[in-house]
Amino acid sequence: MPVDALRVQSSAASRPGNPSRGSSQKEVDANARALENDLIREAQQGSRTAFDTLVRQYDQAVLRLALHLTGSEQDAEDIHQEAFLKAYRYLGNFRFECSFYTWIYRIVTNLCLDLLRRRKSRREDQAVMIDSSGDEMDLLNNVSDERASANPDRELNRKYLGERILSALDKLTPRERMVFELKHYQGLRLRTIGEMLNTTEETAKNTLFRATRKLRANLAQVR
Repeated sequence: MPVDALRVQSSAASRPGNPSRGSSQKEVDANARALENDLIREAQQGSRTAFDTLVRQYDQAVLRLALHLTGSEQDAEDIHQEAFLKAYRYLGNFRFECSFYTWIYRIVTNLCLDLLRRRKSRREDQAVMIDSSGDEMDLLNNVSDERASANPDRELNRKYLGERILSALDKLTPRERMVFELKHYQGLRLRTIGEMLNTTEETAKNTLFRATRKLRANLAQVR
């Protein structure tokens, strides 16, 4: 089937829900992984239905990650589309050495890194970030989320702080920003981040340390 004929559309489905933790959790996870691997094998053999099922499972998680890392709805939608097109093209190379979740996130983060490297000055007017659950989240914990109608002065403060936050993030290297946001906004473990960026957990940890140190220095006057 021609790749160009493949179109990925957002769905209400997201990554499979987390079952309640208990003594059978490992067994549940193992079963879910086995079922997912079966879908991957079917998709590798040409099953469009199996691939569509994988898309539905990770569709919203991929879009949310791209939106957060790029800060732009248009860029996020473009990366979301391109990520699944690449996954479709290269699914035959999947060797089951990691989860599909890690593999597709690796594709997304690499696409976002490429975009961040190409950017020169354009940035979205965004005072807050989006966490992994889709909620708004400030980099500075002491910034309230009150609206302008309730407190205009505070809202102006928030806008100023938002600009400073984005300015501080812009001073990080693309990889530093990526590691920082994957850790603090997506809540991923450093080991997983290292796998996504094709590096080691220790390297990811050192990158996070550098990013945090730079942000603290750049935001010191804001506090």
